[in-house]
This record gives sequence, C-alpha cells and structure tokens, in this order.
Amino acid sequence: MSFEKYRVHEVAKDFGKQTKEITQILTQYATTPKNHMQVLEDNELSIIFEYLTQNNQVADLQAALAATAPKGEGKAPKNNQGSRDNGRKQPPQNQGQKRPAEGGKPAGGKGEAPKQDRPPKGEHKGEAPKEKAPQPAKQPVNHPTTRVPEKKLVDTRKAGNVNLARYDEHLETLAPERANKMQSGKQKIQSRGNHRKGGNFGNKRKQEEQDRMRRLQLEIAKKTPLTVKIPDEIGVGELASRMKKTGAEVVKCLIKNGIMASLSDIIDYDTAALVAMDLGCKVEKEIIVTIEEKLIDTAEDKEEDLLPRAPVVVVMGHVDHGKTSLLDYIRHSQVAEGEAGGITQHIGAYQVEVNGSPITFLDTPGHEAFTAMRARGAMITDIAILVVAADDGIMPQTIESINHAKAAEIPVIVAINKMDKPEANPDRVKQQLTEYGLVPEEWGGETICCPISAKTGLGIDNLLEMVVLTAEMRELKANPNRSAHGAVIEARLDKGRGPVATLLVQNGTLRQGDVIIAGTAVGRVRAMTNAKGQKIQSAGPSVPVEITGMGEVPGAGDDFHAVDDERMARELVEQRKHENKMAASAATQKVTLDDLFSQIQQGELKDLNIIVKADVQGSAEAVKASLEKLTNEEVRVRVIHCAVGAINESDVMLATTSNAIIVGFNVRPDANAKDTAARNQVDMRMYRVIYDCINEMEAAMKGMLAPKFKEVALGTAEVREVYKITGVGIVAGCYITDGKVQRNAQIRLVRDGIVIHEGVLSSLQRFKDAVKEVAQGYECGIGIEKYSDIKVGDVIEAFIMEQIEV
Repeated sequence: MSFEKYRVHEVAKDFGKQTKEITQILTQYATTPKNHMQVLEDNELSIIFEYLTQNNQVADLQAALAATAPKGEGKAPKNNQGSRDNGRKQPPQNQGQKRPAEGGKPAGGKGEAPKQDRPPKGEHKGEAPKEKAPQPAKQPVNHPTTRVPEKKLVDTRKAGNVNLARYDEHLETLAPERANKMQSGKQKIQSRGNHRKGGNFGNKRKQEEQDRMRRLQLEIAKKTPLTVKIPDEIGVGELASRMKKTGAEVVKCLIKNGIMASLSDIIDYDTAALVAMDLGCKVEKEIIVTIEEKLIDTAEDKEEDLLPRAPVVVVMGHVDHGKTSLLDYIRHSQVAEGEAGGITQHIGAYQVEVNGSPITFLDTPGHEAFTAMRARGAMITDIAILVVAADDGIMPQTIESINHAKAAEIPVIVAINKMDKPEANPDRVKQQLTEYGLVPEEWGGETICCPISAKTGLGIDNLLEMVVLTAEMRELKANPNRSAHGAVIEARLDKGRGPVATLLVQNGTLRQGDVIIAGTAVGRVRAMTNAKGQKIQSAGPSVPVEITGMGEVPGAGDDFHAVDDERMARELVEQRKHENKMAASAATQKVTLDDLFSQIQQGELKDLNIIVKADVQGSAEAVKASLEKLTNEEVRVRVIHCAVGAINESDVMLATTSNAIIVGFNVRPDANAKDTAARNQVDMRMYRVIYDCINEMEAAMKGMLAPKFKEVALGTAEVREVYKITGVGIVAGCYITDGKVQRNAQIRLVRDGIVIHEGVLSSLQRFKDAVKEVAQGYECGIGIEKYSDIKVGDVIEAFIMEQIEV
C-alpha cells in the first residue's frame, strides 16, 4: 500500500492518538522520527497500522464475529505459534491466532469464534493456555461499541507481508459505520470517542479537507525552487533575506565552500550564486537599470550610420603671440561681401568653410578648453593649433599649452606667427620645439609647422588646409540621425532672456523644442541661433549653437543630452544634485606622498604624475631628470609639466585634472594657488635641497615615508620699510598681513615667488619693546639673524616645525 506525504501528526490525528504515542511505536519498532512533521515511509505506516489494528480494532472484529457465529459452538481453536523474522522489527505479537478466513468464518472450526489468548505467568512457550468458552449470543449485537470485550491480537507473522487492502475490505463489510476512507485514498478510522459524538462529523470532514489542501499547497511551494535575483555584489545578510534562509545557514554554506565571511561582508555574484544553488534556489542575474541609463541613449553607433563631421579646433599659445589676431583674421576673411559691419561674435565658437569643408573653432582660452573641460571628462577638441611667435620662440605658457595638448592626446599643428617681422627666426622655434617632443615634418617628425602672419594673412590658407588634411587623416565621424549630445562651451545669465548656453553638438542632431539635460540643469530648447546670429531649427554634429530655455545656468564643460521624458529628466537632475552634495561633504581622494605606497600596493596607482616648478631652468631640468629615474616595475614617474617660476593657479588646475603632485624647488605658491590647492586637496611639496626631494619621493614609493617633522605656517609679513640701525644691523619694518609672527619662529624670505633665504628671527619689536608675537593687522620691526639683504616688497613667512608621532 503506497502513502504520499503522510506525516506523524496526521497519523496521530486520524487515529485519535497523541503524537507521542505514534512516536513511541516508531521508536520501539522502527526508527525515532525527527519531529512531528516527518513524512513516514510505507513500512513505517504498516508497522503503525498493524500495531493499532492488533491493539484496538480486534475488539470490534470479535464482536462482529460473535454476532454472526452459530449457537452452541464455542470451542476455541488451538493457537498456532510461529515466528518469522523478515529482517525488520516486528510489533509485539502474542502466541498467535490464525487470521479470520474469508466469508466471516473464524479459523480453526465451524462457527467457532477466536478468543484472546494471554498465557499465564510461567507458562512454557508453545503450550496453548486454557480458555473459558464464551456464552453463546442470544441475539445479534447491534451496538458493538457498548460492550468492552477482551483485546484480541491477530497473528500476521505467518503471512509475511500483510494484505492490508483485503483486511480493510473485510472490516468495512463487517462494520461499515466504523470505516471511513479519505478522498486521497488514505484509510481513516474514527476513534470511539468521535464516533460516539457523531454530530460534528460533517464539519470535521470539511475542516480536514481544508487542512489537506493547505498541506498540498505547502508541498507544491516547497517543490518549486525559489528564484533569487543577485546583483554583481551583495551582502551576506541581504542574500540570506532574499533566499528566505537564516544568516547562519548562508554563513555555514560559505565556510563549507572555503570562504570565511560574516553577515556584514560583501561577496561577488559568482560566490553568491554558488551558495544560492547549494541551498536549492534558482539564480538570476539582477541588472540594475539607473534613471540615467533609462533616459540617456548611450548605444554605440553602427559603422554604416556614421557620416564625416567637421573638426573642432582650439587655438593655444603664449600671451601676445597672436592667437586673437589669427582668430580675427580667419573669422573676418570668411565674411561674405555685402554684410555690413561684419559679424559681431556673440558665442564662444564659430564655423568657417575651407574649400567646402567646414571647421569649427572654439573661441575660448586654451587652458579652459583643456583643464576645466577635461576635469569633467568632456574631450571636445580634435586638433590644437599652437601659436608661437617667430621672434620670441617658446615661452612658459607655450610649454603649458604643449603639456595640456599632450595630456589630451590630440594632434598639434604649430603656427609660427609674425613671419612679417625682420627678426623672425623660424628655425630657432623649430629647434626649441624638438626639446618638448614636437619634431617638425621637414626634420623627420610628425608635427606640422606652418609659417604665418596674422597681420598680412601670409600662410593662413595653408594652415587651414593642414587642419582639414589632419581631420581627414583622423576620419572624424558622427551619426546625425539620433538624439543629440555634446558639451556646454560656456553659459551665462542674461537679464532679458534668462539662462543662455553655448552648446557644441558632438553627435546626433539638436532640434528646437527638444528637452535637454546638462549637468544639474534641465530645460527645453526655446530658441536656437548659430554663430552668425541667425535663428535655426536644427544643428548637427560639430555645429556650435546658442540656446535659451534652460531652467538654470549649466556649468562650462558639462555634457548635455537631448532626452524624451522631461519628468524623468527632472528626477535625474535632483538625483545628481544630491550626489554632488554628498560628494562635496566627502573628502576627495587625491594622490599624496603619505598614502602613495598604500595606493601602489592596492594596485590603484600605475603612473605618478608630478609637476615640477623651480627657480631656474637648470634646477627644473635636474629635478625632472632625477625624478624620472625613480620609475620602477610597479609605478612609472611622469613629469607632466616642468617650468620656471612661482607655483600659480594654472599649475594647481593641471594637477587637479591630472591627479598630480606639485614639487616646488626654491619657489613658493602664490595666494590664489595656495587657496586652490587647499580647496582641491592637491599635495604640494617644497624643497631647497634636491637630494631631500629625491630621497622623500623614493621613500614614499618604497613605503618608508615617515616624516618626523611637519611645517606649520604661522603667518606672513610684508616688508614696507628697511632701516639700518647702528649696532643692530638691518631691521625690516613690516605689516602682518596674515596670521601672526612669533619670536621663536623660523622664517622664509620670499621675493617674487622665489625663496631668497631661510633662517630665524634675531628680534621682534613693537616700537621700543621686544615682544613675543605680533598678530595680523599690526606693524612691527623684524630682524633676521645673520642676513641683511632685505628689500621693500619682500614677504616674510613665519613657521614652526612640529614633531609628528609615527
């Protein structure tokens, strides 16, 4: 007989027994169940059924047989004994009685009812005990439950496997009111107590049917594996929650797989998937789609959809070398005749035509085009024109421009300007260019050099042709048939029109009425004008336009995207504002010498970018060469900028965008540079001995940097008068501009950003009194020990060295 999912507590309930009674039967004759919910096997159910049949149902059967037996016959048959061990524990069976034969006749004789045999104490096994013959029944017993006969045990051991189905059929024939079959096919026998009640039979059956359906649903739910969605990374506790398991189970499974993790640890997708499958769950990869991914189309363009676009060119160079003159000549030479008064340039970009090929020029300072925009990740320029005066040659800002262009990894075309001057020397310019890695084409290099004159127009057509040729070599392409995206070149707040932004479309086509999002600004394009001030309806790739309709002024260098859903765009803007606020409150991680080794160990740093500023060119070159020699297998030292002079704001901006360290050799930062460095957390190191610089950098790379002293700035004083006092020497009449000056402080004398002297104070006085310190806003007299070369305008910096606990 086969039973499906029949549990211990269900058997107990069906037979009107307590669960512990069923548990005791199983413990004695089979195995102890784990709990009341354990599903029983067929052999275990057979044991329970045999036991309960022999100990409970025989009485009913006896009454039924007695009622049908002929009168006068009452001799009991002798008991047969037999013991067969079928390889499993058998229930306790007294010296056996034969199973009732078919047709209702008791075994052993006609009309003889079998009797309960209970051998007396001390009787030998195998001997049949004496029995008293029962009195013949005068009339059939209609209510067998009213009498309590002696218990009778049926010996089923000779039969081997008991034919329960046959027995059940016989019992049902004899006592149908005592047997009730469940709809599921399991036999369910009502207990005497429930049968006596009889009134709640219908309600109880309905309740049992509901319980059965609930159990069935629970079993189906258990058979269906739970589907768990797992992202790229997930916490152990979160994984346990999603799998509806305890944290202990998940941690145990992780340990079994050789991973020591606690509930708060983060594990990767592969590990989490392995654990989930071990615990019987079905795994799916969770793909988290952000608002930005839903809103902004970042799909790659197909090759067949790309069309050629105009190059975007920026003009860079030193002050007064002719950048503005070159741009003016190009712009005005392209004005069609008959346009009175020429063109008034309102936006920071414009397009010109060269033999039918358009070129877009950015009319913005070269440094802004690279530093501010590169800091935001907007690489909007394709070609850089480097303007160098033929009479002056390479100058400090020219070097900065070269370094910016190299950092942006774009080709450089050199325009050697002022060729109309008699002192022009283009060969000297070319020679200087080779020192910075720009080798002219005629000398076997790759840099195009075009001699021009922005004043007379000499060579400008050739320069533009070279720009077009370089653009063709780069095969610049874009897809005009998609939603527009590009960069904000500049933006301002106009009193009459509100926020006005100049945009450069880099891909797609921008149309009037489009909803655009730029950084933390969102709006709809109400009006769009081109470089000539003409209203246009659409703008394709590499076309600069000025638009109105933004909700607020976007930042220069921000990316802009044309989107379809304005509501979602505003939601994204709010999210970005919140992220910016959180980022501003969190400390920005910049490269410093103190944590350089840890970043190298974690594999976060491959290149160490350094900006070198020194007092003289020889020192700068020496420091640069010495630092670059420190390159090893783990980290490469790159000096991205090397120049002479004080550290200025441009150096700090370059260090910010390039994540570089500034090394100053005998120079100091100016006030703006100091503030900008503090704001952007740029590490600046000042040295007077080159070996100190090299040793400290090397120690940092090896993880041995342990400075014992730290310089703490106290204040600065400006020298306004210089007095020569007999017997004392030179005394500087100073005004304290910042902080305070203490008598025990060390001082540094700075002239035009260059450190002239370092020493200690010999005296600090106010009027005729020697004082310990003088605060900001007061005047004082300062004497420097063993030094007298002080001039009006010099700056005295006071500082002390504090010991750092290592």
